[in-house]
Amino acid sequence: MKFDQSKKLYTTARNYLAGGVSSNFRYIGYGESPVPLFYSGGKGSRITDLDGNVYIDYALANGPIILGHAPDEVLERVKNTLSMGQLFAGQTEYEVELASKLVELIPCAELVRFASSGTEAIQAAVRLARAATNRAKIIKFEGHYHGWTDNVFVSVHPPLADAGPESRPKSVAQTPGQSIGALDDIITLPWNDLERFASVVQEQADEIAGVIMEPINCNTGAIFPKPGYLEGVRKLTEEHQIVLIFDEVISGFRVALNGAQGMLGVTPDLAIFAKALAAGFPLAAIVGNKEIMELLQTRSVMHGGTYNANVMSVVAGLATIDALQSNSGAAIRRMDELGKTLIEGLLALARKYGQDMSIQGIGSVFHPIFGDIGPVTNYRDYLKMDNALKNNFYAKLQSAGTRVTARGTWFLSTAHTADDIEKSLQHADLAWRELESE
Repeated sequence: MKFDQSKKLYTTARNYLAGGVSSNFRYIGYGESPVPLFYSGGKGSRITDLDGNVYIDYALANGPIILGHAPDEVLERVKNTLSMGQLFAGQTEYEVELASKLVELIPCAELVRFASSGTEAIQAAVRLARAATNRAKIIKFEGHYHGWTDNVFVSVHPPLADAGPESRPKSVAQTPGQSIGALDDIITLPWNDLERFASVVQEQADEIAGVIMEPINCNTGAIFPKPGYLEGVRKLTEEHQIVLIFDEVISGFRVALNGAQGMLGVTPDLAIFAKALAAGFPLAAIVGNKEIMELLQTRSVMHGGTYNANVMSVVAGLATIDALQSNSGAAIRRMDELGKTLIEGLLALARKYGQDMSIQGIGSVFHPIFGDIGPVTNYRDYLKMDNALKNNFYAKLQSAGTRVTARGTWFLSTAHTADDIEKSLQHADLAWRELESE
C-alpha cells in the first residue's frame, strides 16, 4: 500500500494541529503506514484512506461504530431533526424517550443523566460516589482505563519497574503534568484477586467512597472476571456501603443490550455507557440507583455540560437502540456469531502456522494473545504477551486490507458480513505466510 496523501497531509497538519492529530491515541500509525492515516470516508464495514486504500474495519473508531460506518437508519433520523435546532439550554422530548429506554434495558438504571463522553461521565460518577458516602478514596484496578483526567488516569499501563509488587501495586501517574496529589485518593489493586480486594476493604472501608472497574476489561485483553469475582466485590461493597461503579463505556450495548451487568448477572450502583450508545455520535450516560442519582436531582452535586443531550446525539441514540432491539436483538446475535466464526478461523490459522496464540473475549469484542503465556486474568498477565509478534502480524494484516485497533482489540459491527469474515481470514493467512517467509 502507498500512503503518499496521508504523509503529505500529516506534514501540513502538524503546522496547525498539536502533533498533527486531535487525540494522543491517534499518533500511532496502523500497520506499515509511516504516519497516522487520514480517511476520506467509511460505509458499512469498510473504511477508505486518502490514498484510496480500503480496509475491512474492526477498529470501528475504537468501538462506537456498532452499526457500521454511516448507518442509514441513524443518519435519516438525525437528518430529520436538524432543522429544529441543536441546542436550547433546555430539554427535548427525545432525551426523555431515550432515558426511559435505558431505564427499561439496564438493570442498575433507575435514573439517567446524559453527557458527551465517557471520560466526563466517569467524573460525574466518581463525584456522586464521594457525595453519597462522605468519603474520598476510590479503588481502581491495574490495566483499567476510565478516561484521561488526572484522578483516574492512573496505572492504566504502568511499567513494571514503577508498579510495585503485584499483591500491593503502587498508583502510577500516566502522563507528565498530572497532579500527583490526585493519586492520594486512589487505591490501585490487581483485578480478579478477590482475596486482596477483601483485605483492603476490611482495612480501609471507612475511607473508601467507591470502586470503579470495567466489568469486562476490554481495554486490556478483553479479560472476563473469574467466576465469583464480581459477586464477591458486590457483596463486600454492599456490606461496607461503598458505591460500586461499572465502566461500561465499551461493553455497554456491545456485549448485550443490558450491558455486561446483564450478561454477568451482577448489578452495580452506578454505570457509565458511551461508545456504542449512539453509533458514532458523541453521547454518554451515567445511570444508577435512584438514591444516589437523586443527589443530582436535588442539585447538591454539580454536573453540567453545554452539549449534554444535544438533539443530534440523542436522536442517534434512539435510532441505535431501536436497531439493536429490533427482532428481539437479532442483529447483536448475528454480530456475535460472525465474530465467533472469525475467532475460530484465526485460531485455526495460528495452529496451521505453528504459532502460539489464544483469543479472549466474545464475538463482538475480542483480543488475540500472542505467545504461550497461559490464561490472562489481569494486567500483569497481559504484559507477558509477545508484542513484537503482535505488531508484525497486524502490520501485515493491515497491508492485506484488514484493520484492527492499534492495541489489538477487534470490534464487530452489525454491518460486517460473512464475506468480510472470509476475506479477513484470507488476509490473516497471507500475514502469517509472509511472516513465516521472513
